[in-house]
Parts: sequence; structure tokens; C-alpha cells
Amino acid sequence: MPLIAIFALLALVAAVGTMVLLHGLQPAPPSNADVVEMRLNAYEGALPLSLDEMELQAPLSERFLLPLLRWVGRILVNSTPEKQIEDMQRKLLLAGKPYGLSPVDFLALRYIAAVVLAGLGLAIGLLTGRGLLAALLVAGGGILGIVGPGLMISKRIGARRDELLTSLPDAMDLLTVSVAAGLTFEAALARVAEKFEDALGEELSRVLQEARLGRPYLSALEDLGNRVEVEELKNFVQAVIQSQQLGVGIARILQLQSDEIRRKRMQRAEEKGGQASIKMLIPMIGCIFPTIWIVLLGPALLILIHVIGHT
Repeated sequence: MPLIAIFALLALVAAVGTMVLLHGLQPAPPSNADVVEMRLNAYEGALPLSLDEMELQAPLSERFLLPLLRWVGRILVNSTPEKQIEDMQRKLLLAGKPYGLSPVDFLALRYIAAVVLAGLGLAIGLLTGRGLLAALLVAGGGILGIVGPGLMISKRIGARRDELLTSLPDAMDLLTVSVAAGLTFEAALARVAEKFEDALGEELSRVLQEARLGRPYLSALEDLGNRVEVEELKNFVQAVIQSQQLGVGIARILQLQSDEIRRKRMQRAEEKGGQASIKMLIPMIGCIFPTIWIVLLGPALLILIHVIGHT
């Protein structure tokens, strides 16, 4: 084995050992006895934990990995155009801010992933002793590290948008029934946010929380319509804002919006049903038709080859 491959293998073993060691240093979750003791200490008037003790009790990701991610992000953000950061912020909001990532964290995550995957590809290439394979793996790992997180965010945006569209008709029905039963619009909105434990519930809970913190209610609703970029939800928000500004009865507006959303949902279902027959042509042409031609024309082709061979 070449000397450089031995060094690469030792470095890989050292990295794995370091990760295992850091994982072992992470404090174990408190047991039932620990929980009881903490409650007793609280009742007995025990002194609160110091900052160092609170920091040591935090998981490894909050004590080491997250600060490292943000440190790298602050270094990289100085060379990133402001428009790109704003676009990244918008995509993270559309995706629901997964894992609480900020644009700086996401930017650092992409470059760290590229470096790690490129280093892993280099180690694999050196262990196999093939320079071309090492170069391909390094390039592929770097590209995957840069592009992969963006693709995951785009996929999450699509999934979140589908989740909103799926939950919106049922939420509108519940909202309409609640308002018709005598609840105020704010109370009905809180009931819907409590009932739906999905993306729509999270967005409505955010609106209610912003309103409780002092933000104007209509402004929080308008921000909801601009944030999610779902046409049906934006139309609903605009209708509610106009009804509040013009003094129109909210119950009638909600009923009309519910019927409209149901109608658009049926139209999307019909469109997807109409596209299904066209999409089925691809597997039929690529998989079924060649098999049929082989079964039908295979014997005739064998006979033709046999006749030509004897002549």
C-alpha cells in the first residue's frame, strides 16, 4: 500500500475516533431520579445553575457544531452578494426555516459539506490507488456538497406548499363553521391553528403570536400571504383584510372563499387526472412496447437469420 494511502487511512481513523470521543462526552439525558431530584431542589430553594453549568448541560450540537457553523458562515458572508443572501432568506422562509437555519448557517453548511465530501472522495480515491477516480470523486463530492443542500431546500419548499394546499380546504371549513357558531375571527383562527399540526397550523400560530406581541393583526395576516406564496392562501388573506377594512360580514366572505378553494382543488385533481394518461406513455413506450416487439417478432427474426445463414 502506498505511503500516502496509509496516511489517509490513519487520518480517517483519527477523524472517526474524534467523532466517537466527542459523542461520548455529550451528557446523557436525565433519568427519572435526576428529574425528581431537580424538582425537589427547586422546591427547596436550591440555587439556580450558573452559566457554565447551563452551557455544559447543552448538547454537543449547540456547544460546538452550531458555533462552528456560524463562525464559518460569518467568514463567507462577507464575500456573498446581498441579493443572494436575501434570496436564500426567502427560500428558507418558504421551507419553514428547517432546523432554525439562517442564511449564514445555510451558506456555511454548503461549503462545509463540499469540503467534507471532497475530502472523503479524495480518501477513497487514494485508498484505491487510482488518480483519475480520486479526481472524479473530489469534483463530484464538491459539487454535491454545494448543490445538494439547495436541492433539499427546494424539495422541502414543494412539500410544504403541497401540505398547505392539502390542509387549506378543511381549515377553511372549520374556520367558517367556527365563525358561524359565534366565535370571533381571531378565536376561530386560534382553533384552526390548534387543530392542524402541520405547515398551515405553524403559519397561523405565527400570525397569532405576532399579534399577541403587539403587531397589527392585519399586517401579520398580510405578511402570511406574502411569506407562503400560495395563491389560494394569498387570496384568502386579501379577502379577509378587505372585509375588515370595509366592514363586510366575515362569515359570508369565509363561505365564498371556502367554496372557491374547494373548486380550485377539484380543478387541480382533474388536471392531474388528465395528465396521468400522458405520463403513462413514457413507461409504456420504454418498457412494455419493446417486450411486446421481442415476443412477437423474436421467433420470426430467428427464422430469418437461420434462412439467411443456410443460403
